[in-house]
Amino acid sequence: MAPVQPAARSSEVPADLAAELAFAERCAELARETVRLHFRQVLQVNTKADASPVTVADQLAEQEMRRLISQSFPHHGILGEEEGPTGRTEAELTATEWLWVLDPIDGTRAFVTGRPTFCTLISLFHRGVPVLGVIDQPITRERWIGVRGQPTRYVAELPGRPGTRQSVTLETAELSCTAPEIIRPERQADFRRLAGRVNRVSWGGDAYAYGLLALGQIDLIAEDTLKPWDWGALVPVIEGAGGTITDWQGRPLSLQSDGSVLASANRPLACEARALLNISRS
Repeated sequence: MAPVQPAARSSEVPADLAAELAFAERCAELARETVRLHFRQVLQVNTKADASPVTVADQLAEQEMRRLISQSFPHHGILGEEEGPTGRTEAELTATEWLWVLDPIDGTRAFVTGRPTFCTLISLFHRGVPVLGVIDQPITRERWIGVRGQPTRYVAELPGRPGTRQSVTLETAELSCTAPEIIRPERQADFRRLAGRVNRVSWGGDAYAYGLLALGQIDLIAEDTLKPWDWGALVPVIEGAGGTITDWQGRPLSLQSDGSVLASANRPLACEARALLNISRS
């Protein structure tokens, strides 16, 4: 099957998300304080059913954000990596008008090994579409803010300005992926085909790499087996910086997506990457 072009997202989104954005930043500040207290401390690291690590910092940060959401937006749904959905089935979540999707520490492996490349991810979905996203790095105090239809903002003392590289080609592109093992075996050959055509491949970074893509430091990210809490906050940030983010076949990401994610600095680059990622399916 040939790769498809990214479909247009529904335009039926409330124009003013200022209150929701201010609230999301409150959640980010709360999570930042919680996570910083546990960074590079002696922590027990448990292994979840999917073999990923979890610590008390993950759990406490999500609990604090959930508490704040429940108090301020009691009729909104919540989906978090550590505690799952709040009071709703999967079908009800899909139909929920407003849904907060949380990942208290995206990159727990980086967190437990003392590397400041993990992030807190906070997103708000409206009728299944991510319309607001915050990527926050608690240690370096960097924050990317994306709201659908608005330019991405970058709040930090470090240098950087939002804006993807619009003229980069596949042969000059910087490709990133968190780790080889997140790519399913049946897609490994597709990823290697793409990796063989770009300028360089770097590993690691989790959501932090998507923030760097929004700053024009990275041009392509191809990953697999991601969940909504992994990519929800990334969509408004990448799109607001001039990039694209879809699944490997070019479809908009949704709660029913297959876990593949392709983020690109520009549309022509995304088209070239998708063609290589889907040769085995054509």
